[in-house]
Amino acid sequence: MDGALKTTPDMITEIVLKSYENAPDPRMNLILQELIKALHGFAKAVELKPDELLAATEFLTRTGHISDAKRHEFILMSDVLGLTMLVETMNDDLPEGAFEPSVLGPFYREGSPEIAHYDNISRGDNDGLPALVTGHVLDIDGAPVGNALLDIWQTNNNGLYENMDDNQPDYNLRGQLRTDADGNFAFWTVKPEAYPIPTDGPVGDLLEAGARHNMRPAHIHFIVSAPGFKSIVSELFAREDQYIEGDAVFGVKDSLLVDFVEADEPETAGTYDMPNPFWRMHYDFVLVPGDRATHSFSTSR
Repeated sequence: MDGALKTTPDMITEIVLKSYENAPDPRMNLILQELIKALHGFAKAVELKPDELLAATEFLTRTGHISDAKRHEFILMSDVLGLTMLVETMNDDLPEGAFEPSVLGPFYREGSPEIAHYDNISRGDNDGLPALVTGHVLDIDGAPVGNALLDIWQTNNNGLYENMDDNQPDYNLRGQLRTDADGNFAFWTVKPEAYPIPTDGPVGDLLEAGARHNMRPAHIHFIVSAPGFKSIVSELFAREDQYIEGDAVFGVKDSLLVDFVEADEPETAGTYDMPNPFWRMHYDFVLVPGDRATHSFSTSR
């Protein structure tokens, strides 16, 4: 038609933005508007081609297909793109000295059995080298926090969480432990080892495209919570691990580095029927007042 204006990319963006501007919830309105701006801005910046857009949708479809009750590939993708740690850090309003958050990861499983002090969460036949983990839960002023709950999980020495490995006992290397009145805790486990995140799905393709490795440094996951205090999802990392400077999911923070020290203590080992020598790790979790958060995500076996 004579005099008709040719549709431009910016016109498309404005039309789409306008179509979503009446979302009744203000927060959803903001999220949708900024999401559209970011997506359209990305497509314009890289001059995205139709076949590349189709490949992206197929990539996301494969991500959904490989996800199941045991494995959440979308969470893993968020982790390796650094989005998880970015969001955690943006929402970290904790004071200096408080226990800092890190990634939940895609392998958290709720309902771990409660254990007593000095119980062993290693229930397999060959999980790794025994380690005694001790410490306190404290408030920001250094006072003990009694009845705080530690939700703990880690891999064994084959680099798999128990829900991904049929050869491990149910809830192996998982447990929930409450502090005593003085804020103390102690439990036996195994010394964690570095392990690879799965690369048999779309996340593996993403890492390969970026020429990145898939290794996580040795760590133990914790959710630490207590009535009247802000719950913290985090993990503690073995300081000497070779991948500390290159965690595949960017979860390492200086305050989360710990030392595993070899201990030659025949009496301690004998008391708890553990081999000697063993490894020791000590850490004090510092909580701040706030709401106890709930976590809707969980894998299953």
